[in-house]
Formats: sequence, structure tokens, C-alpha cells
Amino acid sequence: MMNHFMILAVLLHLRTCYTTYSQQESSVFPVRYLNISKDSDLQRLLVEWDVVKSAHDAELAMSFEIQVRRTDEATTVWTEFHNVTLDKLEKPLHWTWDSDIPLECMSHAVRIRSKAEASKIWSQWSLWETVPGLDTSNRSGPLIFPKEKFLAEGSDITLCCIGRKGQTIKEFSVYPTVDVFKHTNSPVRLLTVENLSHDKGSNIQVYCYDEDGESHEAAFFVGRPPDTPKDFSCQTQDMKRVTCTWTEGETYLYGRNSPQYNLSETSSQNMSLCEASCSKQCSCSWDIGQQRIWNVTLTVENPLGKKTATDVFDIKHRIYPTAPLQVWEDSTDTEITLHWNYEKIGIELFWQTEVLQPDGKVELHNSSDMESRHKRVTVRGLQPYTEYTARVRCGAAKHFWRWSEWSPPLPIRTKEGTPSGKLDMWREITPVLGGQNVTLFWKKTRSFQANGKIISYEVTWEKLEDGSKPESFSFSSVYNSTRIFIDNHSYRISIMAKNNVNFSLPSVLIISGAPDNSTEELKEGLVNGTDDGILISWEPRSIYDSYIIDWCNFPRLQPCDLQWKRFGPNTSSAVISSAAFVPGVRYKFRIYGSVANKASILEKKIGYLRELPPRLDPVVRKVDLTYHSVTLSWDSYLTDESEPGFLRGYHVYVSPIQGNCNLKGSKKHLLPDDSELCKYTIENPEEKRYTVEHLMPNTKYKIVVKAFTGGGETPIVNFRYIDTPYNSNMLYFVFLLVIVPTLVAAVCHWKMKWVKECCCPVIPSPNKSKVLSFKECKIDSEKVLKINDCIPDVLAMDNNDEAQKLHPVTWSPLSSTPTEEQIDGHNFSWIYPSENVARDFPPPSMPETHTCFENFAYSSPLEAESDPCQIPETLEAGKTAVMLYQPQCYLDIFHEDTASTTRETADRKKSLRYISQTDLRCLGGRL
Repeated sequence: MMNHFMILAVLLHLRTCYTTYSQQESSVFPVRYLNISKDSDLQRLLVEWDVVKSAHDAELAMSFEIQVRRTDEATTVWTEFHNVTLDKLEKPLHWTWDSDIPLECMSHAVRIRSKAEASKIWSQWSLWETVPGLDTSNRSGPLIFPKEKFLAEGSDITLCCIGRKGQTIKEFSVYPTVDVFKHTNSPVRLLTVENLSHDKGSNIQVYCYDEDGESHEAAFFVGRPPDTPKDFSCQTQDMKRVTCTWTEGETYLYGRNSPQYNLSETSSQNMSLCEASCSKQCSCSWDIGQQRIWNVTLTVENPLGKKTATDVFDIKHRIYPTAPLQVWEDSTDTEITLHWNYEKIGIELFWQTEVLQPDGKVELHNSSDMESRHKRVTVRGLQPYTEYTARVRCGAAKHFWRWSEWSPPLPIRTKEGTPSGKLDMWREITPVLGGQNVTLFWKKTRSFQANGKIISYEVTWEKLEDGSKPESFSFSSVYNSTRIFIDNHSYRISIMAKNNVNFSLPSVLIISGAPDNSTEELKEGLVNGTDDGILISWEPRSIYDSYIIDWCNFPRLQPCDLQWKRFGPNTSSAVISSAAFVPGVRYKFRIYGSVANKASILEKKIGYLRELPPRLDPVVRKVDLTYHSVTLSWDSYLTDESEPGFLRGYHVYVSPIQGNCNLKGSKKHLLPDDSELCKYTIENPEEKRYTVEHLMPNTKYKIVVKAFTGGGETPIVNFRYIDTPYNSNMLYFVFLLVIVPTLVAAVCHWKMKWVKECCCPVIPSPNKSKVLSFKECKIDSEKVLKINDCIPDVLAMDNNDEAQKLHPVTWSPLSSTPTEEQIDGHNFSWIYPSENVARDFPPPSMPETHTCFENFAYSSPLEAESDPCQIPETLEAGKTAVMLYQPQCYLDIFHEDTASTTRETADRKKSLRYISQTDLRCLGGRL
């Protein structure tokens, strides 16, 4: 039973699987047919296909996978999924693909498979449908594809060259040379040009050659598609004809390929309204007729594209009047009237007049329309005898659209009028015998207006005290100064300018009768130049209503061209500037205070725009030298008006010929060649003498004196050279340190023997002593010193303790036998013998008694043999710390009770043995 149920379960599962598979098979809708064509102009594949009728009936949403490949490439070059919902009309499906290379270059194949979007199963692929290229056809020569065409700037293009069957392409190139990418892995030669530009020309030429020299060439034009027309608008000037204008864009295509324009009414675009013409601006005109509202479309097209622009307008709102013509004028001294004629156009206009003034300012005057054909406008408030430029334009008073063009500019000069303002007059007074010469100067100020052409100036002067008749004189307009003579009375002088209409107001000066002698007593103050001019300041006085400063632009010329400038009562400083001011020229300024037209001098100033270095250096007339200083004296320096600056002092420069300068009290100064000088500054320009101290004797120095101003000093070029003398005190010091020691050394060398004997006497060697020269004085080949042969000239005591053990031994120089003698006790010390030898002793006049004791350089034969360095026992007992430099006999006088007996002395003498000190190698270290 169990097996039966298992078999039924398996059969049921298999039935379910079969049913599912059958349903899946029924949901697959393969492509029923496939057709491919190409559009060579657009280089585009056109694909058409369809599926079975049941899919259309079910109105299924389908997905199609489309693949494209080329015959020379093994892989697919394009894959795309195309989704569509089918309908019951059974319309074929379409798809397009743009190729990146010309379709003529090689064959292209397409295949498609499908599936319902609700299904997961794709149908089988359709067969490849191929569109053959020209690479498989027979050709008479090489061909370039695509054919000649227009290319958009910035785009890329791939070209191909197909040779004859069995022929290889030898060369495939582009001119002018551009960046290209060549494909050389195919019998068909490909060439890609990227980012096309018109910079190297509006067209490019392509050349192709095969092995047999057969060639083909093609031209391609590079440009831009047209832009949307800019500034497109339409207007009318006379309400009879409409004109539309716009700005043409650059396409880099010319001739028959240039943009083509078509202007049409939007409702009937097939009918052109007019033919456009383009120069700086494009325009197109047509008659209005009775139509008032317009809707026009402008189309611009070239081989690369097409653009349109639209304008909708009411013709009465687009009035652009014509410019007024034949404008004329009439004028007075302060106003002008413009006239012109203008034809009526059926609408109200208003007018605008522009007046250009001499200073460049522009005034606009608006006026309304007048009914008559003759139009005019008056402009008032103008200056007399002044040239203006006027022009007129108009616009619609209602629904203003645009101003007309300006009428041609019309120059106009107003009539002359009475001069306004006063001339600015000044004077220069020179006292002479019996009176004063007064030189008058005048000029126009900003407030003075001639209001015409000045034809003359009239000068009048009259005496103030007695009211006598005034005198006057007229001068031509070319003059600006004159000279008159007046006596020593006060005078009123005036001047007026005259044009063809009238005189100006008089300008007045009052001249005092007595000459002003205070000028000579004023001290000239110094003023400084600035970047803008020369700064003048003065002390203000409340009694004056104005101040005047005068000066000469060219002070070295006579007579100078006097200049002056006026200032208000609250001014106490001013910067005087002039184009004539130059550096290095001294200018004089006089400051006057004026009240009621009468001027009095207040201060005098002198200064420079900029000071320059002096032209000359001081002439040094005298140089006084010592071994450590130099005193320079020079002439007084000229400080007249011709100097280019105010003398401020002097600089003295000093330096040794060898080495750098570091004199006390000086400052370092570097020359352009980096050499170093010592610099001393004399700030008193009246000083004519200076002393430089702390010099080295017997040294050569270079020195120079330079004058300096506020502008500095001239470069150092020439030096004066000096040699300081020797220092006599130094010579004396050198004499003491060198000459005297040298003389002493010479004398010492000359008396060398005497000096040596006095300072370093010769110590005799025991081996060379005559005492030891006898044969009987030898013991075992060693020389033995006999005490009785030792005749010392100085006694020395070895040690008190040792001396007490010895008995005095007395002998006579005439006898070799010693005798004992009682000697009084006394304090004693060691006495070293002198270096005189025995032969130098004088003969004794009487017998002398001497005491002899043993020399520690002697020892018994037994002790010397056992230890030659051993010190005698008697020496150790005394703790003597004396070095034995040479063998000698020590003698002393001591007490009788401490002396040894004669016998002990004789016994010791017999047992003594002489040992040379040169053999006692250890003696010095043990003492």
C-alpha cells in the first residue's frame, strides 16, 4: 500500500512540471521577421521587426534585446534593450541606431530576441540580418566616406577609405594638420578627427592613396549652427512701412552656405513678407497696409541647423520717428532758439534738445509738439560769447517706443555781453629820484568773464590828496603789464577791460606816497619744498582783509616775470606751485597784507623746490700736521643766490691708505666701491677750521672736505694725501728699549771673559788639581786628597753636632803638620769657601792657624766599595740637607771641648778615601 502511494506522488509531481513547462513555452513570442535598411545621409540604421499575432492580441508588454555588430569585428559593438507595449493593430516595431563610422565602410548586422515582461524566459535569437557595406563591392579606385558634408564645431568625425579589391591603402591623411586617431588594424583604413575647430580654416581636406597611386579626396566644412536672432524687433517711422531688425550671429559658413533668413507672418509661415539684407545689422521691410496687429516669425537656417524668433506688436506702439533735418538757430548773449521743419505722421510727438557746454557738461531741454509744421525750441541761461553745440530728437508722446536719431550737431556762439567781474591787478614799486616807478601787472581770474572779445585795457591813476584830474591810458589786449611814474604822494590806480559792448568793473590799488623802507629791514625766512610745490606760511594779522604772495618764476632773468596769488583773511599758509619751478633754483617770496586795496609787506621768504648738492667743494688752504692730528683750514664758502641749496655745514672724510678707518669720534661712511671712510660732521656753515685727532704717526692718510646742503653733497672723487710725522717720544722710548740693551749686550760680549769670571767663576775639578797630580797620592788607581795639602781661603762649618765630635786641627801654611789650638766658644754657621783657587792666595805675612775636619765626600774604602751611594754615618747623624755640588774641604772654628783629638783626626785622615762627586749618583736623592 505504501509503495502505491509513493508512485502516485511521483506521477503527480511529473504532471505538475510538464504543465509548467508547457505554459512557459506558450509565453515565448519569437521575432517573426526582421528587416534592416540604412540612411546614408544621417549614417543611421533603420530596423523593423514584428512578433507573432498572439502577442498583439494579448497586448503584451514586451522587451527586446537588440545587438549590432560589424563584419570585421568578432564582438558586438552595440547592445540595447527596447521596451514596448503591443497593440491589436499589429503595427511593425521600429528602432534606429546612429553609427559612429560611415555605414559604407563595412557591413553591419543586427539580431533581436524578445520576452514578455511578465516572463523570465527569452526567445531564441533571430538570425543576423546584414546591411552590406561597400567594402565587399568591386571599385575602380579608393573611396572616402562619408561624402562631403558640413561638420559642427567641437564635434568628432570618423572617416574611412576603402581601396580597390585586393589593394592596400598606402596613405590616409587630413589637411590642415589636426589631431587624429588612426585605425590600422583593418583592410579598411579609418581615421578619427576629434574636437573640430574653425581656427585652422573653415574646411578640411582629406586625401587617400592606394598602392597603385590611385587617389580620392573629399572636403568637409566646419562651422556653427545658427543662433537665435538677437535684438529682434520691428518698428515704423512713418506709419506706412514696417522694418524689422536683428543682429546676425557668426557661423563661419559663407557664400551659399551662409545663414538664410525668412520673415513671415506666424499664421501663414509659407508666405515670406520680405527679403532680408545684412551688413552690420540685418533688416527686412514691408508695407503695413490696413493691418494694425502683427505676429511675425523670423527663421534662420544653415546646413547645420535652424532657429526661429517671434515678435508680436501693435504698430502704433512701435513708433520710431525719423531725425529732424535742416535745423537752424538765432541767439542773443544769454539764449539760443533752434528751428526745424518736420512732416506730420499722424501721431503726437515730443522733442528733446541737447546743449553741449564748453566744459563738456550736457544739458537736456524737453518740449511738447506744436501743431504747425515749423518747430522751434528756446534754451535760456547761457553765457555770453560762448560756443555751444546743440542737436534735437523726438519720440512718440503716447506709447513711447524709441527716440529718433539725433539731428546733425549745430555749433552756436552766443552774442557778446558786458564783461563781468574784475581783473586781478598787482604792482611792483621801485623808488626813484623824485617819486616812484610803479610796474602794473594784471590777469584774468576765474571770476572774471570777458563775455566777448577783449579789445583793450584802460589804466587810470589819480592823486588822492588834492583831487587833481585823473590820468588814463589805453593798452592793447595783447599786453598784461605797464609802467607809470608817480610822485611821492598817494595814488589810486585802477584798470578795466573793454570788449565790443562795454567796460568791466574797475580793479583798484592804493599806492602810499612815502617809500616803504621796511622791506630792507625784514629778515628772509627759509621755506621748504614739497611734492606739490613750495610751502609758505606767515603770521596772520586780524587787520587785513586779504593776503598777497608774489614771486618770480624765473628769478635769474631781469626783469623777471612777476607772479602773485591772493588769499583770504583766514589763511596763514599756502603751497605755491608752478610749472616753471625747477630744483636747485632759489626763489624769493614776499608776503603782503592788504586792507582797503592798500598793501603792506609783512614777511620775506626764500626757498627751493628741492635743494641740490653744492656745485663746488671748499678750497683747503692750510694743513697743519702733528704726529697724531691734522688741522685743516679752508676759505669762506660762497653762499650767493646762484647756489643750488642752503649751505648746512661740512663733512670731513679721513681714511688711512692701508686698512679701514676707526678713529675715535667719527662715523663710518661707505663709498660706492665699499671702501670705508671716517666721517666728521661740522654743522656750523661759518666754521672754516677743523682738527682731526687720534691719527697714527708715520702713516699716510687721504682726506677731503665736502660742503653739504639740504640736497646732500656731491660724490667724493678727489682726495688730498697727507703723511703724519714720526713721534719723537716714541723714538726715545724705542731708544731705551732697544738701543741701550743692545749696547749693554755688546759690552758684555766684548768683556765676556771678565763677566764670566765675575758672575760664573770656574770651579776646579778634583781630578785636575795639582795636589792630586803626584804619583804617591794614588791608592788603587784612585787619586787621594791629603788634607794637609788643602789650604782653603774660607771656612765653612758642616754641622754643630758633627763639629762637636771633631777636635780642632791647626796647621800652618808653611808646615804640613797640624797643631791643636784652644778656640773660644762662639755661635757659628756654615760658610762656603770662595771660588778662588789656592794660587790666588796672597803670601801670608805671618803663620796662620787652621782647623781641618773631614769632607763628607770621603769615606773608608770598605764603605765605598760596599755602597758607593752610601752617605757617611757622620752625615746622617747631623741630618744635613746640603747638596754636595763639588768636592771641597769644609773648615770651621769651633769649641775646644767639642773637637776631636789630634790622634783621632790623624786616624780618620788615614782612613779617608776620596770619591768624585760625579760618581755619587744617588747622593742628591738621599740627602
